[in-house]
Amino acid sequence: MTLNNTGNKQLTYREAGVDIDAGNRAVDLMKQHVRSTYRPEVLGDIGGFGGLFALNAKAYSQPVLVSGTDGVGTKLRLAFMLDEHGTIGQDAVAMCVNDILVQGAEPLFFLDYLAVGKLEPEKVAAVVSGVAKACKESGCALIGGETAEMAGFYPEGEYDIAGFAVGIVDKPRIITGANITPGDVLIGLPSSGLHSNGYSLVRKICFDVQKFSADQYIEPLGKTLGEELLTPTRLYPKACLPLIQSFDLKGMVHITGGGFYDNIPRVLPAGCSVEVDTTAWPKPPIFELLQAWGDVAWPEMYRTFNMGIGMILVVAADSAEAVQKSLAAQNETSYVIGKVVAGDQTVKLKGGVFGG
Repeated sequence: MTLNNTGNKQLTYREAGVDIDAGNRAVDLMKQHVRSTYRPEVLGDIGGFGGLFALNAKAYSQPVLVSGTDGVGTKLRLAFMLDEHGTIGQDAVAMCVNDILVQGAEPLFFLDYLAVGKLEPEKVAAVVSGVAKACKESGCALIGGETAEMAGFYPEGEYDIAGFAVGIVDKPRIITGANITPGDVLIGLPSSGLHSNGYSLVRKICFDVQKFSADQYIEPLGKTLGEELLTPTRLYPKACLPLIQSFDLKGMVHITGGGFYDNIPRVLPAGCSVEVDTTAWPKPPIFELLQAWGDVAWPEMYRTFNMGIGMILVVAADSAEAVQKSLAAQNETSYVIGKVVAGDQTVKLKGGVFGG
């Protein structure tokens, strides 16, 4: 404590709850993670006022930048409960890069925003390490971000994370769904679990209704409940970018909030609907458990969760086999889960509990 010339205490920013030295330490701890993601186009280094990326526009005839932004939502509560922060950054990256991927874009770079109540450098570094790992796997550079210490705004130990991704696609190769026609086929790629949607319902079912603890071992899952619920969102660029380059993918759908009913229609042109065979792929046990634990209606399950399918490709029927063979060559599992039919841009689920 210091006193001014009147004998009164002189306040500092640290005493108000913001520790600049801790912020600088956090930057030092995350530098190695950030640099590991750099592509040749990245200029400069971490610490500047803005990230620099030298776009190679000559590689494209009509380059179009595609951007997307998202956060992790209430899945963060699980990270707080378990004090596990190394994977939550992947969720932030995945929600962004998967969204721009469905328009045919190759992710180029990512920036994150992390807001904390009290800055703990090691915890911040753990979160950013997850961001960096996910960026590296997605082929995009982490070129900047912001860590904001907001004393009195977030409870100590809690934070929020969001980010945005920028990608590129040649204008003639943008995937819009405009050419989808009845007879086309839906190919589904498995999810890694719940991904980052529906966690308000998940927490209500697991912790309010069932009174489970996060560290409770669940036999059908083969792991603790917390381990299952913190499984990071799958990253799809590595599996899908080769397909985008090699095939005419008419449409792509990232199954996020809104599930099947709200996301698939986003790519359907007028005059088209889809029929989805819900028996066409195996469901991870967590979905049936949640349905039973919460007595959730099946249509609500498919509107809230991905139900084991995180990405859908819409292709011509005569291309489906070749697309699946290409995925298999990458050791990627895929399922034909439905077809496009004439209709009014709606989704009909069939099979199993839905009959038909």
